[in-house]
Amino acid sequence: MEKAFSELEQLGPSDLIAFINDCIQHDFNKLVQLLYRIDVSEEKLKYILQLNPNEDAAKLIAAVIIERLAATKAARASFSTTHKIDSPAKENNETDDEDLERL
Repeated sequence: MEKAFSELEQLGPSDLIAFINDCIQHDFNKLVQLLYRIDVSEEKLKYILQLNPNEDAAKLIAAVIIERLAATKAARASFSTTHKIDSPAKENNETDDEDLERL
């Protein structure tokens, strides 16, 4: 089950769990690389897995991935600009020109 990073963001929880299970069984290194790329905290993941030893690991990992992707999306949204911001340098140049005209 080969998925591009952008495709993973579009997966529903059950499909993501299936993908993670496939990685655990067949290509664990791919899962580790994915977690690194998404910037999932290794310590947090270890802690969650240790706290829930009887839970499906793929389900727990999927929850952490979904949480991280949501945080990333929220951060991107908070930094996106919808309004054009005037450059302070332009405002200063206009002020300087006005001051020169008065002289």
